[in-house]
Amino acid sequence: MLARVLSHGLNGIAGFPVLVEADLATGLPAYETVGLPDAAVRESKDRIRSAIKNSDLPYPVARITVNLAPAGMKKEGAIYDLPIAAALLMAAGAIPRDAADGYAIIGELALDGTVRPVSGVLPMVIDARSHGTRKFLIPAENAEEAAYLGDVSVYPVTTLRELTRHLRGEACIPPAEQRQWDPESISYGADFSEIKGQQGAKRAAEIAVAGGHNLLMIGTPGSGKTMLARRIPSILPELTLEESLEITKIHSIAGATRGGGIVRERPFRAPHHGASSAALVGGGQRALPGEISMAHLGVLFLDEMPEFKRDVLEALRQPLEDGVITVSRAAATAQYPAEFMLVAAMNPCPCGNYGSRVNPCTCTYSQIQRYRARISGPLLDRIDIHVEMPEVGYRELMSKSSGEPSAVIRGRVNAARARQRERFKQEGIFCNAQMNTAAIKRYCTPDAASEKLLRQAYQRLNLSARAYQRILKVARTIADVEGSEAIRPEHFAEAIQYRSLDKNGQE
Repeated sequence: MLARVLSHGLNGIAGFPVLVEADLATGLPAYETVGLPDAAVRESKDRIRSAIKNSDLPYPVARITVNLAPAGMKKEGAIYDLPIAAALLMAAGAIPRDAADGYAIIGELALDGTVRPVSGVLPMVIDARSHGTRKFLIPAENAEEAAYLGDVSVYPVTTLRELTRHLRGEACIPPAEQRQWDPESISYGADFSEIKGQQGAKRAAEIAVAGGHNLLMIGTPGSGKTMLARRIPSILPELTLEESLEITKIHSIAGATRGGGIVRERPFRAPHHGASSAALVGGGQRALPGEISMAHLGVLFLDEMPEFKRDVLEALRQPLEDGVITVSRAAATAQYPAEFMLVAAMNPCPCGNYGSRVNPCTCTYSQIQRYRARISGPLLDRIDIHVEMPEVGYRELMSKSSGEPSAVIRGRVNAARARQRERFKQEGIFCNAQMNTAAIKRYCTPDAASEKLLRQAYQRLNLSARAYQRILKVARTIADVEGSEAIRPEHFAEAIQYRSLDKNGQE
């Protein structure tokens, strides 16, 4: 007897349909899985046998062959336990052979027949939907993340016996309640109003967010770099449902959404400076996403940036430029989106006290230069805004007045982003940081006074061509924040001030 059940697999962030075929033949009892399975799939036979028997269901005594098609695609993980078990029960006559028509079945089995959650359900459901599947039998703990897709029916399964009774028509599983996206319900744990002083840094952060620029903060320990960085997500534009689903797909693959539903806030990832290149880029046998991809459409914060290993920092260059990251391993290759805002922080010198009014710096000039040289020029060029953060004075620290709340700043950011969307609606880009050379020439042309200012800055600071283009982009953003269509000389002057490390390199 032959039975077929539709399931789904993953290759990076992209899903692909998998047809699970189970054939029962006469002969000595045996079990063979074909179709390029990995070790977890091959081991499923023992889990499935125990799950079926412990669910008081008939396990077929026959020569069993399970085929996972297409045979040329690697099948990984325990996600095929449930569809294989369903196919075996259909082949044995315990479930009608056409009962699973129109369904995609995904899930891992415990030995007692309980259905366990799996990683990557959302991208699999989205891809299956694009192939015409509209009904899904998936683990109950994964149901919430798929329930935001409006045109599918998600049936949360808790046990193998429950699945069997549903397919027999004995006790139908009610579909998961359709979830509605409500951006107004998002709350932020931290607010910009809590930051004392640092008006220049807060202004730089607003401009960086408004244009999608990368930001580097330089300041002594305790100047508030980390505090400000952790509040940047609160001034980013609110997530749309489409953006939330895109983020959730990545987090689902990484196993970070089990039981938690959809991602509702922009990611804020802050890896330790001891993190390896694989931790940032991604890796493992399945080429899972790393911190770079987990920060997609959010913030990647690198505290103590010069303390990161050189190869780790250099791994940032390609995703910062292209917005994607390719993870290549011996067993798999995957490509993940990586459009993130890089926010980095560093001390001004190895001891951290250069420029301090309180603690004297003990570093030599050469030590300071070597410390700053840990960040390569090409990487530094890709960071649009450098801002120095002075020590906060006692009067500012003890002030009872609050600064602008995040909601007010976010309003200005949204207005600036709206201007950019309108400007670039025919360009295929969404913010100033994404402008290519042609767009820069079209929208960032300086007048005579501004051109003179830029020429002087280019010569005195010994800027690279990339750094020069960054200045033009940032000036465009400053004008957008101010509500000005024209870029005035003061906008260019402020943008030049945000190349702090270029300036210091000439001292």
